[in-house]
Amino acid sequence: MSRFEAGEVITAMVTPFTKEGNVDYDKAAELASYLIENGSDSLLIAATTGESPTLTHDEEIELLSTVKRAIKNDGKVIMSTGSNSTDSAIKYAKAAEKEGADAILSVVPYYNKPSQDGIKAHFSAIAQAVKIPVILYNIPSRTGVEMLPETVKYLAEKFENIVAIKQSFPDLDKVSEMRDICPEDFDIYSGDDSLTLPMLSLGAKGVISVASHIYGEELKSMIEDFKSGQVKSALNMHMILYPMFKKLFMTSNPVPIKAALSKIGIIKDYVRLPLVILNYEQKAELFALMDEIERL
Repeated sequence: MSRFEAGEVITAMVTPFTKEGNVDYDKAAELASYLIENGSDSLLIAATTGESPTLTHDEEIELLSTVKRAIKNDGKVIMSTGSNSTDSAIKYAKAAEKEGADAILSVVPYYNKPSQDGIKAHFSAIAQAVKIPVILYNIPSRTGVEMLPETVKYLAEKFENIVAIKQSFPDLDKVSEMRDICPEDFDIYSGDDSLTLPMLSLGAKGVISVASHIYGEELKSMIEDFKSGQVKSALNMHMILYPMFKKLFMTSNPVPIKAALSKIGIIKDYVRLPLVILNYEQKAELFALMDEIERL
């Protein structure tokens, strides 16, 4: 039994904006409900896919309240509260807890590149500051430093509320090692849609996903097929979706997934600078692939 049940498909939700660049809270509520009705078990808000670098703290808190009201008890709401300042990360974590977040996601400190001992101290301080579940986030391509499996083991064993990790790092040996040495009730989530199926074979719980905005039901069925022993069916779905997993990162996330959502009429594809929307050629490529997957 997991320490915290967030399900198998957690969508890292985009933040809808108006044409003027304001957060569109009405659309955020609609999107949250749509996602829960279409394969998502829980939602992660104000993360990188939600354009956290350009959100204010007040906007993040209002998003949390909006999404909580929208989905009620139909799924968990996890808030990204990470920072490369431990004091700031604690402040944001406490605010999320106060405002009713079911859990927080906290990234390895970025840019200042702490040692493994520094990473341990950082997450230890956060875990001691809040009572709600903490999900670690390991993404060396953005942070510049990798959190090693031994560090994850230390934190998972020492703190009952450190419940899971989002692992966005294509080294499956590290996933094997993590699964081997971490507590059995500590959950591992793929942070990359394309690695979900391989990581499931190594004991991962599921995925914190971008593609689930559009293909939530398909991802859910892939995971359930794999876990029920229908490996060929799971592989078939993976291969159908694999080109889209890659295409959604043809440029900076979440620009492509917002374009995809705009195509099906869920939200507009507005983003905040320094991000810009897809150009005509990029949209043509993305939309053609969506049409092809629809045919399949």
